[in-house]
Amino acid sequence: MSNQNKPGLYVAWKTVTYRSVIMALLGAAVIFGAVMYAAFPKFTNSTVKAAGRLTSLFLERVAGLAPPLKGPSPSVSQQAHFTALDGTIRVRKSDGNSWINADYNVPLEKGDVVQTGAEGMAKIVFNDGTNYTVKQDSLIVIEENSANDQQQTSVSVAVTTGTVDLTTATYVQGSKSQVIVAGAKASLAPDSAAMVHNNPKDDQHEILVKKGSGEIERNGEAVHLSSWEKVSFQNESKTMERVTEIGPPTPITPGNMMPVFINDGEKSKEVEFAWTPMANAAVYRLRISHNPYFSSLLLDRKVETPSVVVTGLPAGAYYWSIQSYDAAGKASVESEKNRFTLIVKSKEKIDLALDIDPLVQHGHVIEVTGKTEAGARVMVNGREVPIVSDDGTFHYFTPPLANGENVVTVTAQNSKGGVNTHQEKVVIQ
Repeated sequence: MSNQNKPGLYVAWKTVTYRSVIMALLGAAVIFGAVMYAAFPKFTNSTVKAAGRLTSLFLERVAGLAPPLKGPSPSVSQQAHFTALDGTIRVRKSDGNSWINADYNVPLEKGDVVQTGAEGMAKIVFNDGTNYTVKQDSLIVIEENSANDQQQTSVSVAVTTGTVDLTTATYVQGSKSQVIVAGAKASLAPDSAAMVHNNPKDDQHEILVKKGSGEIERNGEAVHLSSWEKVSFQNESKTMERVTEIGPPTPITPGNMMPVFINDGEKSKEVEFAWTPMANAAVYRLRISHNPYFSSLLLDRKVETPSVVVTGLPAGAYYWSIQSYDAAGKASVESEKNRFTLIVKSKEKIDLALDIDPLVQHGHVIEVTGKTEAGARVMVNGREVPIVSDDGTFHYFTPPLANGENVVTVTAQNSKGGVNTHQEKVVIQ
């Protein structure tokens, strides 16, 4: 009997792949889902959505991809910079006990103190675009200067004594710009301007909003100020006194930082001063000085018209401002101080050297350095560089520039009428 005909046990099998199993299960699930949807459509929809949410959450946790809950973005301390210095200005750093002379290379940080002398003025620009002009005999403390990863900024300055003018820029929503005066805290809106005065000796404290708006808080009281509104108080006052000030005329000509030329051979020139007329003005008060503090006046005259011609002005630099008075004698706030220069114009073309180093960008602020002729004046985008060294070198930080393409224009002028201009484009992102 052959082995082929012997009875025995035979085992047969069929290869089944994972793919076949998965496809079969999916098919069954589709059929089951179709039957359930036909019978219970609402129940099926809610069940599918819940299952989808559970599945996504499970996969995110397994893969470690579930995003953490977002809390407040941590703030990062920033630096402010001097953009104009004139006279005696000192700085005491937060980590030091001694005073140092202010310099364009000295960064200003949280806790730093700035003090101006009897004939000192300083301009400080923060990263959010807020700038402070610290007047003479003033002392301020930088309480806060930070930003988070959402570009929200926080700037807070305490005016311990003296007077400051400040303007805010168009900063990101959620940012804040505050100034503190004798326990009162002023929160200014974007694109606003204010003047703050603090006189602890005479117990006089004032906050004036020149443009835009601000919210003043003190001892639980909140006062909203609009353009040309002011609050004042004393330390023992329970409330703040709110008044409306008269806005000043706007100086027109001579324009700020503009040269006015005198013909060669002439010792002086007639200069026309003009400003915007004010509806309630009975008279105007024009003041002219050689210095921005108006500590000594060349002219102090009241006129009834919004323009006047002044004669006998020799070559040199001048500052002028204007005020208006109503019929009752109430004076407006003093206008901005415009500067102009009378320059003797030579018949011959005057060559003037002007070399500009590569511009250095610090965020929205541009650092400009260069060299010109000794004794020449230098302006950057219409603003005068306050200090030009004896050898003609200069160093200047621009106010914060807007996003996009900007043009930095550097102009040098000398007393002989020579002018040289250099322009360079910069892109702020």
